[in-house]
Amino acid sequence: MGLRRTFALLCLGLLLTGAAHLFAANRWAIYEREMQDPINDPPDALVPAEFAFGRLRFRSPQDGFRRARWGTDANKGERLFIVALRRLSLINAQSIEQIVDVGSDDLYDWPFMYAVAAGDWSLTDSEAQRLGNFFERGGFLVVDDLHNEREFEDFMYGINQAMPNSTDDEIPDEDAIFHVTYDISQRIQISGYNIVRGSPYERGGYVPRWRAVRDSRSRIVATAWHNQDLGDAWEYADAEEYPEDLANRAFRFGVNYVTYAMTH
Repeated sequence: MGLRRTFALLCLGLLLTGAAHLFAANRWAIYEREMQDPINDPPDALVPAEFAFGRLRFRSPQDGFRRARWGTDANKGERLFIVALRRLSLINAQSIEQIVDVGSDDLYDWPFMYAVAAGDWSLTDSEAQRLGNFFERGGFLVVDDLHNEREFEDFMYGINQAMPNSTDDEIPDEDAIFHVTYDISQRIQISGYNIVRGSPYERGGYVPRWRAVRDSRSRIVATAWHNQDLGDAWEYADAEEYPEDLANRAFRFGVNYVTYAMTH
């Protein structure tokens, strides 16, 4: 059975089991109006596990009435990635994400954070300080759906609020983050759903980059999939029209980054 068909069946299973819980409260029901693509919880949603996939919630000037920027691709995107993580690795992962507000001390309880569209975030001084403390305590942040230099500069503005005088670098080919589980020696642009309409890039972000911010000990604390959209690749992994190769690559990148965060 091909990987695409496998994930399509898993997605169908998620939807069917979710339908059985249609009238039950989902774990993150309070945030569903801010999400782009919310789906119902699987039956084991509240079963604890060794790893939880953190989704960072933040404010943005571009937040709308029906959806917030942080909720792009949520929560179907991370749900399908978690399915892949559980199948493609030995990581004991909780079946749903953990939504964490950047303004809450709960941030310190969840060391792996994934943020979408952080090129549009707006952090208060107290939120930035908390994020800086998160990094100092060993936290790891992955940023996705970040396009063009303006968005990257705005993302780095927030990082510099949290960790003054931070700089970024291009992650070298030999870095363990590309080899810790899967050997990703070839890297191509992971496009969003717009690839279906013939455009591999978004908002002027033409060249794919894998960028990192390091602490004083050279440990990666924040990393950006710049000019790429892996969240879309996860979200549409069950869509026949989305390229299967990109979805497969996006899952492998995600597995590598989670494994790296847990071991470095």
